[in-house]
Amino acid sequence: MKLVLFSCLSACATGAFLQTTFARPRTLLKDADGQVISPFDDSRQQDGGGTSTATYTPTAPTELGDGPLDLTYENVEMVLEEMRPYLIQDGGNVAITEIDGPVVKLELQGACGSCPSSTQTMKMGLERRLRERIPEIQEVIQSMPEGPELNNEQIDVVLNGVRPFLQVAGGTIDIDRIEDVDGLQPTIWLDMRGASAALASVKLEIAQRLQRHFMMPGLRIEWVRAP
Repeated sequence: MKLVLFSCLSACATGAFLQTTFARPRTLLKDADGQVISPFDDSRQQDGGGTSTATYTPTAPTELGDGPLDLTYENVEMVLEEMRPYLIQDGGNVAITEIDGPVVKLELQGACGSCPSSTQTMKMGLERRLRERIPEIQEVIQSMPEGPELNNEQIDVVLNGVRPFLQVAGGTIDIDRIEDVDGLQPTIWLDMRGASAALASVKLEIAQRLQRHFMMPGLRIEWVRAP
């Protein structure tokens, strides 16, 4: 069975994590033009013009063997090593932070750590492959590095970096409120006015800057509708 896995490459236009060494070399999948095909890339969809979907075959022969593996640090690391070259190609990497019983905690590093698609990369890519090879694993959780406290002062640190550009276009941006700070899905509500308020690309850039700044899992950025 072939699985289409998700990529954070298209969403990570900036930032890079350079990894020059890893445990053993891997053979990367390549297309007809010699370009490396990442198993985390869902951008190569079948369009009728000969472009094929990037796929990854979990049952392909590997040095790990075909049978299930025991849940050990070494086995988790070996399975991750299969996919690590593709993450490195996308400017990121992955590291084990903790194994707590049947729960494995991983940290996405570099560009992948701050990517809005990191949850898809974790769940549809890394977790699926780990659970296929190591059935004892019940869940894979994304571990985030400790970031600054979520408060108005720290939000303004980010917003002050974009306010001069908004002001040129006659726009403003302010904090409306913060919700569920200590919950599973903290939310920042922003109030943006002016011509830029209608541009989705501007909102996306601001949201990505806030997510990179706080590095909080589940952080949402919402926008107050202008009256």
